[in-house]
Amino acid sequence: MVIWDANDYSRSSAAQQAWARELIAKLHLQGDESVLDIGCGDGKVTAEIAALVPSGRVVGIDSSPEMISFAAGSFQGETAANLTFLVKEARALDFVEEFDVVFSNATLHWVIDHGPVLRGIQRALKPGGRMLLQMGGRGNAAEILVVLDQLPDDRKWQQYFPEAVNPYGFYGPEEYTRWLVDAGLTPLRLELLEKDMAQPGKDGLAAWVRTTWLPYTQRVPEAIRDGFVSDVVERYVQLHPPDRNGMVHVQMFRLEVEARKDAPSAGSG
Repeated sequence: MVIWDANDYSRSSAAQQAWARELIAKLHLQGDESVLDIGCGDGKVTAEIAALVPSGRVVGIDSSPEMISFAAGSFQGETAANLTFLVKEARALDFVEEFDVVFSNATLHWVIDHGPVLRGIQRALKPGGRMLLQMGGRGNAAEILVVLDQLPDDRKWQQYFPEAVNPYGFYGPEEYTRWLVDAGLTPLRLELLEKDMAQPGKDGLAAWVRTTWLPYTQRVPEAIRDGFVSDVVERYVQLHPPDRNGMVHVQMFRLEVEARKDAPSAGSG
């Protein structure tokens, strides 16, 4: 169980926010929809969605109490009267036909078994409702994972990694299409998209590693955790030096999934 630092994440997640804005534009919201945001994190993306549906409502959920506390304190209230944040697991959705849209950005690669998630989404959607998900996909961040998976072999760190770390589900369109159908959803579009994550130098890369690669970093005692992050950064930039503008690049692959919950056909029942 990782423990998120919501303040630190909020300061270091510009790339995730930029990708979320690209994804939100694909929703083509009309302004009156009810929207569920799975894995809302610090809430800033969820608040942007709420601003686009002034006559609707938005519920942001996250399994991290720290994230939900930060989000509610930052965005919920009079400034966003149509916005609610709840601590809830993506695998344990208990909504029944409440939402026109289910949205998720940069979250579901934290889940290995997506079957319960997709069945929960199917229940949560109103008939005719739609979902748009984006998550780390097959091949995501492979270059940084090489460093993270090799570093525990270093005598300095090996005691903190008695077994291999494998916390992510990075999948492709093929298996995900089957899972959608099994959950009673109609696939509309599945794409594996290449993305460039550019971080401002070693400091930017260190902030990203520190705030998002918690299954690795939180195995190391807090007193020496910065040293572990520094070793990750140094080894990565040796293999992938900064560009002429000082930016460090990480190749990412995002799986983008659109699906629909079909309305019952006329005369059925």
